[in-house]
Amino acid sequence: MAKNKLQKFAEMDAFSHVIQASFDEVFRNDYKLKGLWAKNFFKNDHPIILELGCGKGEYTVGLADRFKETNFIGVDIKGARMHTGACQAVDKELNNVAFIRTRIELIDSFFSAGEVSEIWLTFPDPQMNKAKKRLSGTRFLTMYAHLLKPGGKIHLKTDSNFLYNYTREMAKVNKLTVLSDYNDLYNSDFVNDILSIHTYYEERFMSHGIPIKYFSFLLDNVNPLIEPEVDIPFDEYHNAGRSVKFLNDGEER
Repeated sequence: MAKNKLQKFAEMDAFSHVIQASFDEVFRNDYKLKGLWAKNFFKNDHPIILELGCGKGEYTVGLADRFKETNFIGVDIKGARMHTGACQAVDKELNNVAFIRTRIELIDSFFSAGEVSEIWLTFPDPQMNKAKKRLSGTRFLTMYAHLLKPGGKIHLKTDSNFLYNYTREMAKVNKLTVLSDYNDLYNSDFVNDILSIHTYYEERFMSHGIPIKYFSFLLDNVNPLIEPEVDIPFDEYHNAGRSVKFLNDGEER
């Protein structure tokens, strides 16, 4: 029988690598580790990479397991899902991985300017009707630009044609440097050990024949970002509930 949420939250409270800060601790306040992750938490000067909307955390753990000289932090508000990755990190005895349970809107409370080297966005909700909630939209990219080192890298993996095209257009209109662009990653000739790590959601989408898109770019424009205009595909808009239908795990991603 699956553990209930309260049991999982209690277990994670006991994990030294899981941060479950209260809303009052971080709303308009700096978390105590802000600017001090390298010195006080990881106790090294290795690069810090974030996975925002990490879900079950398997991508964060997979990266940490492959790259021991880099620190990885998964961020998500759904603690019951994050419990999976938190336990995997313990089982693998990884000391270069952490998880933060918080809203991504509050991420600026956790990290200082230039404290982060790269950001991964793995299968976020496309938020087709809410531009300000898109994790690759101007609101969040502006936030990331503050946290990232100059010219920091953004990675997007998605099943959504809309989010993929929207992010490509974002890079185009803002003259951001594009590093990789694949509209069907696993039917391309691109070979990369990092991208071979599959998340729970990715496995489910692939099992339904949905192509996985990968797009990476640099946040190397110091000017205010321009919001692109991208049409929402009719078929994707009317299938926006596919995450529930295909994934069938009882919760939205």
